[in-house]
Amino acid sequence: MSPTELARLLEQFFADHPHAALLEDGRVLFEMTAAHYSISAEHGRCVLHLWSEERNTVRTVLGLEARKETLRIRVRRLGTQRPQSLEVLRDRDQRTPATRALSRTRYLVLLERLLTRHFNEYKVESLHTAMDLEHSFGPAYARGLLVRGQQCWALIGVNAEESQATIDGVLTLGILWLAYCREHGAGKRVCQGLKVLLPAGCCSTTRARMAWLNRDLAQWELYEVGVGEDLEAIDTADQGNLKMRLVHAFSSQAAIERAQDGLARVLSLLPPEMRSRVAVRARSAHEVTLSLYGLEFARVRQEFVSDSFTRQCSLTFGAGANETPLQEDTEAVFAELMQRLFASRYPGGSARNPLFRLQPEAWLQSTLGEDLTQIDDSLCTHRIYHQVPAFAAADRAMLDLLTVTRSGRLAVLELKANEDLHFPLQGVDYWIRVHWLQQQRSSTGKGELERNGYFPDIQLLPHSPLLYYIVPALRVHPSMETVLRHLSPAIAWTLVALNEGWRSEPRVIFRKRGGSA
Repeated sequence: MSPTELARLLEQFFADHPHAALLEDGRVLFEMTAAHYSISAEHGRCVLHLWSEERNTVRTVLGLEARKETLRIRVRRLGTQRPQSLEVLRDRDQRTPATRALSRTRYLVLLERLLTRHFNEYKVESLHTAMDLEHSFGPAYARGLLVRGQQCWALIGVNAEESQATIDGVLTLGILWLAYCREHGAGKRVCQGLKVLLPAGCCSTTRARMAWLNRDLAQWELYEVGVGEDLEAIDTADQGNLKMRLVHAFSSQAAIERAQDGLARVLSLLPPEMRSRVAVRARSAHEVTLSLYGLEFARVRQEFVSDSFTRQCSLTFGAGANETPLQEDTEAVFAELMQRLFASRYPGGSARNPLFRLQPEAWLQSTLGEDLTQIDDSLCTHRIYHQVPAFAAADRAMLDLLTVTRSGRLAVLELKANEDLHFPLQGVDYWIRVHWLQQQRSSTGKGELERNGYFPDIQLLPHSPLLYYIVPALRVHPSMETVLRHLSPAIAWTLVALNEGWRSEPRVIFRKRGGSA
């Protein structure tokens, strides 16, 4: 859909549902009865701006997906590339704590009925949604056992009223539930594997991930709950439609050269001692960004002049709702912002300062991206691609860092600055994309990466990509090794744990490896 059409549909939805609630990752951001919003479709993009007394949010809208009682909005934060999802419930009452608890209780009843009907040779045991923070289990997931004699299956399910992010997280919790059942049932029962039950039409992410789990450790089965309480078994050996489109590589050097006049103007407004700390990076062939430790503060864009094919240079600073054209009358505002930014964001700064805390993954990427040999001395230092866009159907993913080893083997680097339960399988998502692109070969023998201009003059090896997880040692989630242990041996992964002082001087505290070499 065009930006104009996206804006029209959003305007219509909010007008038709004045009591809607907007959620992100299951958390309410705005009550539309008390919030304000504006929707624009200018400069080739649809921008949604929401604000209330508590918060102010600006997102670029990429797509819409209407479901029974919700509207799913695919968005991107201004200043970032990775897409996210927002959900709008038509009526605020549908997601009150009492309603949510009631829907989960009803789902337990439905699930027990389904399991009894479709797996009648088994007995359903311990079916519940109780929260267990010690083992990372939340109330959104129904967990239980299917028991027959000394054999059993761990099972986990999610109802259709949960957010898509919650549904996509089911496999992480399923792996942990399987490990929990095996540990606590040792010597009593043999737990064959895991059965996952998802709402119809919501299994694509789980299906792709499940294809790359270790089938020697467990059996993995996926089902969709259809109309009429039917269960449809999904073939997890088949990853489904993984056809992808890769954005063609561009010349970063040429993009920066085209932006030289704009860059010179921005830098001229900074004191000399600040300029040396600024990083300049081309985001696309026509957009170059200036950042401080990963936090973008200005952009130079080459944009078309109205009613013409001629391009002109456009300068902006700030981000989100505060992105402002850099002109003579805004130079004083820019200078004041830069003083606050540079005084707050530096390796020895205060963690209580919001400008210091912003976008820690971007800071980590900027710190490591210049020299990956500090992570692994086999990694290449001169061919590093930041934030590589890869499209799968309507989904757009951004790979944190993509590079090669000195011998020519692809390497995917996924970074995280804080604890994240779902970090391991998020990394698998990106590995799957690169692996698929690597396997696509033309009649000339070239893969998708080579055909799109990546890694010129490098002979890429046919081996599957390496996968690196990079995270501060004290931010490694306790469940991470359990999930990594269940990945397919075909995924060669390395967990790299850094020191807490990585902003000043990153050092590797320990490494753990798994999968094939």
